Amino acid sequence: MHRILIIEDNPDLAFGLRNNLEIEGYTIEVAEDGNKGLMRARASEPDLIILDLMMPGLDGYRVLRTLREEGYTTPVLILSARGEEADKVRGFRLGADDYVTKPFSLLELLARVEALLRRSAPGTKTEAEGEAFRFGDVVVDNVRQQVTRGGQPVQLTHREYTLLLSLLRRKGAVVSRIDLLKEVWGYRGAVNSRTIDTHIMELRRKLEIDPSQPRHILTIRKSGYRLQV
Repeated sequence: MHRILIIEDNPDLAFGLRNNLEIEGYTIEVAEDGNKGLMRARASEPDLIILDLMMPGLDGYRVLRTLREEGYTTPVLILSARGEEADKVRGFRLGADDYVTKPFSLLELLARVEALLRRSAPGTKTEAEGEAFRFGDVVVDNVRQQVTRGGQPVQLTHREYTLLLSLLRRKGAVVSRIDLLKEVWGYRGAVNSRTIDTHIMELRRKLEIDPSQPRHILTIRKSGYRLQV
């Protein structure tokens, strides 16, 4: 049975989340502020953390940064009223796995929770072994799961790495946002999300010479994305 830690200072929202997730069969623990949430995350090592950003004392960004700096790889789903692209980018750069903006659809949230847990389950592998890819001055060593650009290591999050591999394995073919949501995020339905766009922007920032004029990670209008080797 999966254990989920909810770090949320709104008691009504936390209560509603707890009830609905328990109905789905999850074991739920709630922390009402960032300091308590950080302590409980360290102590219980849950399978998933649902994290609010705007909390008194220690905010969600600092909770996430601290967990990642301490080596915790627990999937984190940010749940926040802050829906600006800059807020989402900051969350992903700190190591968040997904970002849901309040107000939200309960069904969509449950789908994202299920997908994150499925993707992080022991024994789940999205990367084939023994493969290596190159484009431009970027080398993806899939045996070591390392990426270099111009011989220098590039730090990608797990989700960015999986997205990059998904594009590479299409060998220049276009892949739709829906297919990427299903393949990389594990969504079973057509979830409307700009999460992919944000991750693509981060890949360009890290791997393209000029992210504003990408040569490799290309947007195909009304179709999706493709990677030009």
